[in-house]
Amino acid sequence: MTENMRILVVEDDPGTQELLRSSLEGAGAQVTLAGNGGEAEEALKGADPDLILLDLVMPVMDGPTTTRLIREQFPQVQVVALTSFDEEEIVQRAIEAGAVGYLYKDVEEDELIDAIRSAREGSPVLAPEAMKALMDRTVAPVESPAVEPLTKREREVLGLVAQGMTNPQIAEQ
Repeated sequence: MTENMRILVVEDDPGTQELLRSSLEGAGAQVTLAGNGGEAEEALKGADPDLILLDLVMPVMDGPTTTRLIREQFPQVQVVALTSFDEEEIVQRAIEAGAVGYLYKDVEEDELIDAIRSAREGSPVLAPEAMKALMDRTVAPVESPAVEPLTKREREVLGLVAQGMTNPQIAEQ
């Protein structure tokens, strides 16, 4: 239930802030707004939120850094990253920093409310694109370092080793 849930929205775009506030208040949540990571720290002192919706790309302090600080100081508060970026690295950084979820700003209102309910209980919520980005990063093939071809002399020595010669015999050759 989102009724009476206290949600801190950390978003630097005023239009997105208002859309989120309207949707969340319409679902019965109490909403506090912050425009960046620095303001979020201040808002946390008075808002005592149950959950934080956090933009990842913001001025002052980025989302993963803000998430890490929040989770260190307020481990009971769940953080859901809400962004428009699906790059593997930023998804990974957000999750590693302690975000329980990763959603895109174009998420439908009912999906957002359902995700908030799940995240509040500590259940991971990931947009399919974020899950794919994490999987791609996790299972990406490891590139082996380039192997330099052997020199003519190295091939000669290798051939002598293959013939069973000892080091002194190879040296004599």
